[in-house]
Order: sequence, then structure tokens, then C-alpha cells
Amino acid sequence: MVYAIGFALFALGITVSVALHECGHMWAAQATGMKVRRYFVGFGPKVWSFRRGETEYGLKALPLGGFCDIAGMTALDELEPEELDRAMYRQKTWKRMVVMFGGIAMNFLLGFLLILLLAVVWGLPRFDQPPATQLGAMSCVANQAADQSVLPCTGDGPAQQAGLQRGDIVTAVNGTSIKSWQDFRDQTEKQTGPFTYTVKRDDKTLTIPVTPQMAVTYPTKDGAPKSVAKVGVGQDFYSPVKHNVLSAIPASVAFTGQIGYRTVQSLAQMPAKVVDLWHAVTGGVRDPETPVSVYGASKIGGETAQHGLWSLFVLTLASLNFFLGAFNLLPLLPLDGGHMAVVIYEKIRNLFRGRKGLPDGPPVDYLKLLPATYVVVVIGGAYMVLTLVADIVNPVKLFP
Repeated sequence: MVYAIGFALFALGITVSVALHECGHMWAAQATGMKVRRYFVGFGPKVWSFRRGETEYGLKALPLGGFCDIAGMTALDELEPEELDRAMYRQKTWKRMVVMFGGIAMNFLLGFLLILLLAVVWGLPRFDQPPATQLGAMSCVANQAADQSVLPCTGDGPAQQAGLQRGDIVTAVNGTSIKSWQDFRDQTEKQTGPFTYTVKRDDKTLTIPVTPQMAVTYPTKDGAPKSVAKVGVGQDFYSPVKHNVLSAIPASVAFTGQIGYRTVQSLAQMPAKVVDLWHAVTGGVRDPETPVSVYGASKIGGETAQHGLWSLFVLTLASLNFFLGAFNLLPLLPLDGGHMAVVIYEKIRNLFRGRKGLPDGPPVDYLKLLPATYVVVVIGGAYMVLTLVADIVNPVKLFP
């Protein structure tokens, strides 16, 4: 039930993010004197609408985004006589740029506000986390119930009894080299008797014998129980840092900068991720760093809610908004960045024409740009379908 609520809430969050993106365009257009004919959330058949002033506001049946209809967004738009002077393509360059950037700015603002909320309520996570195989808190070994809840246990666990310490970095399990916490878990759970950990501690390499304890676990809620070796230790991590309202603002700005840098990296890596997505679709291991679809993102939202990790829920939604904003900056039609590139081209072209004593040139003919637009739409659509299929047949798993 909690999973379904989290899934629905995250899907709603995506819809609200897209709707506010379009609000950014609409409010900027209205503020600069342009005419906004329609603003709708969703696509498909109209469910209801109302008119306020010269704009029709409404809801459509498929809540898969939204749109804002600005009169004369391009010279191809059909205009009423009274709309001609207010047509977007006839406005000054700065006004057109403000309108096109309005949606992107709204996504960035929404992402920042979510980060601000995270900083005050849960705390900002740290990017400088310990090494992947560094040991953290230690405890007794607990069995698992059929509903995957943890049963009570007492005493010291095998890790404590063996003399392992928080901060130890495990490099090998019984002679098998490891590089991730998942490797650590897999190699530990397969042991059937005493074994050794190779650890780094204070610039020293130690070999520490450990006698594990067998514990009952349920891989899935509907699965049969199995017995695996456990030592009672978790992965080390640095706790999030909470802030008051005043200190949260500069901290959130710095954190947003870090997310922005990683967002740009993700965009640059998108073409290379096609191979990883295809590998996941054809039965390979899903790389958690591959892109996710709206369905996949909502599924992650459901899982974080199910595990009570609402801070991760908020962080994921904030990251999505930063990604949407950055993605729309790409100078490709039909993205906002593509329209901004056209506006900049027209401005530079007219500057050169002015130096030659020539009048401004005509608006860019979007019909000539249609082939390039279709290429972007087809490639982008195929990428989205591939991502959706990967999310269905081999989804990203945040939790074991």
C-alpha cells in the first residue's frame, strides 16, 4: 500500500513539475505582453476548462505533461488580426528569450525549493562518502520474518567478536577481491564456515578471521526462506547535515551546484548509455546509473516511500527537475533550447545585416528545420521506448 502511494505521489510530482514548467512559459509570456491562448495540463480529450481573461485554462484526460499555447510562437502560426502585434515571433529578442527560458527556470526553482526542504527537514546528504567497502555500525545478527521485517537479537555479532572496527576498509573476502558493498555481501553470505577478511586499517593491511552466524532471510515477500552467513555489520556512511532556515539557503545553493555538475555529466553520458540499456533489456545486469523513464522514476519513488526514505524521495524528485531543466537547454528542436538557438541566430544575423545597411531578415522558416526536428523526435522517442522497456523487464533496484 505504501509503495502504491509513493508511486502515485511521485507520478503526481512529475506531472506537477511539467505543469509548472509550462506555467513558467505562460507567466513570462503574459508578463512581457504576449497573448497566451490556452494552458492545459495533460493531453488528449478535454475533461474541463474555464476562461479567465483571454486565456483558456483546463485539464485533459491523459496527465502526461501539458502545454502552453502562445500566439505566434513561430511565423507558421495562424493569427487573428488582433494578435498580430502581440505575436511572439515579432517581439524583441530579450522577451522571446525570457519566455523560452521561463519553463527551464521554473524547473530549476522547483528543484532548489525541494533541496531547501530537504536541508531543513531531513538534512543534505554528503557527496564525499566513505569508500564503498568501509565498515560501519556493528550489531548482533538478526533473523528475518516472512514479511521481511527484522526480528530482535541481542549480544555482539561475529564482526565485533572478531575485532573488526568501524572504518576498516575490506579489500578481500576469504581471498576474493571485492570492490563494492554488494560484492562484500555476496561473498560474505556464501561462506559456510570460518573465513577471513583482508582489511586496511591505519595504513596497515590485516587479515582477520571471522566465524559467521547463519541467519534466516526471505529474498522476497513471497519467496521461500534461505539460510545465509551474516557477520552483523553495515556499510559506513556520513549522515546528512541538517540546517536551520537561514543556514539552509547557502548550503542548498552549494548542494544545487554539485547536483548541476552531475546533471551535466549525466547528459553527456546519455548516448553512451544506449549500450547499457540494451544490455539490460536483453537480460544483462541493469546498471543503476542508466536513465529511467517516468514509470521507472515513479517506481523508485514507490520503493523509497515503502522503505520510509522520504528524504531520498524528495532528492530524486529534485534531481529530476534539474535534469528536465538542463535537458531542455539542449539546442535541439523541439526543445526550448532549440527555439532559443533560433532566436539567437536571428539576432546575430540581423546584427550583421544592420552593419551592411540592410533591414532585418525574415523570421526563420521552421519548415526548413522540420527534417532535423523529426530526427530529434524519432531518436528521442526510440530512446524513451528503450528506457521504458528496460524499466519494465529489468528495473533499477535501489534495495536488495
